[in-house]
Amino acid sequence: MNSKENPSIAVVIPCYNEGVSISKVISDFRNALPEAAIFVFDNNSRDNTIAEAKKAGAQVYSVKEQGKGNVVRRMFANVNADIYVMVDGDATYDASCSPMMIDKLIAERLDMVVGVRKHEDEQAYRPGHTFGNKMLTGCVKSIFGGNFSDMLSGYRVFSSRYAKSFPAMARGFETETELTVHALELRMPYGEFLTPYGARMEGSSSKLSTYKDGLKILKMIIKLYSSERPLAFFGIIAAILFVVGFTLALPLASYYFETGLVPRLPTALLSTGLVIVSSFSFLAGLILENVTLTRREIKRLAYLSCSLLPRGNGSVE
Repeated sequence: MNSKENPSIAVVIPCYNEGVSISKVISDFRNALPEAAIFVFDNNSRDNTIAEAKKAGAQVYSVKEQGKGNVVRRMFANVNADIYVMVDGDATYDASCSPMMIDKLIAERLDMVVGVRKHEDEQAYRPGHTFGNKMLTGCVKSIFGGNFSDMLSGYRVFSSRYAKSFPAMARGFETETELTVHALELRMPYGEFLTPYGARMEGSSSKLSTYKDGLKILKMIIKLYSSERPLAFFGIIAAILFVVGFTLALPLASYYFETGLVPRLPTALLSTGLVIVSSFSFLAGLILENVTLTRREIKRLAYLSCSLLPRGNGSVE
């Protein structure tokens, strides 16, 4: 690496039924980063993942709460290091890129480097996953900004400041979305690094469901939009309700001014109710916007409170 210091590095690997590939992942990263401590966090695997990981020399810990988001929460909470390399245990990512990703993190003083997947084998990344990734990444860019091109990549390098300030509220595969939005909301410096992406080893199968997990990720985006951009979110709802209510009321008002009578009383009540709810929605957005700013300040202070100095070898508490 291009640093005068020797920061501690932890390779953290979330795993679920990766007995076929986990030993290769550990071996590859030990060769690429001989100075790193390697931790495997198993998520109730039913195969020989734990045995293979221990045999390969990794430190293995179990996470009982099912879901990748729950595993990421435990990894960042329990592992102490200056730099975290997070990678899936399916042997699809190129370990040889990790030193360069770390160099980029240090040289450019970044908090996160995302491994952008470059694949030529269709079996490595199915067309449905490619389309879904582009669509969901585009949604995040349009709502939160940023220049991410592969938001759902499971290969990332983090600073300790990022890891220790990340709230990790997601439970499943939507955790990558949360990782991305966290960096954008705190305006952390981040970067991307192009890395080869290969097919799974024979006998290994993907745990990602294109449609089911895609809907969960979309739901997470909407949830983050409502919590991180409440004024815009509830403002849009308020505007829609107001337009519908006003459109319904316009012909009634015209008839009233002409005759002094109110026709279609149920419609009049509905339009009045929609306008009132619209006002409440806008007011809720204003209140929640101030709450969000306070939360963001607290997260920013937590981020800044983390030291940048090396703390020795990676360890688990």
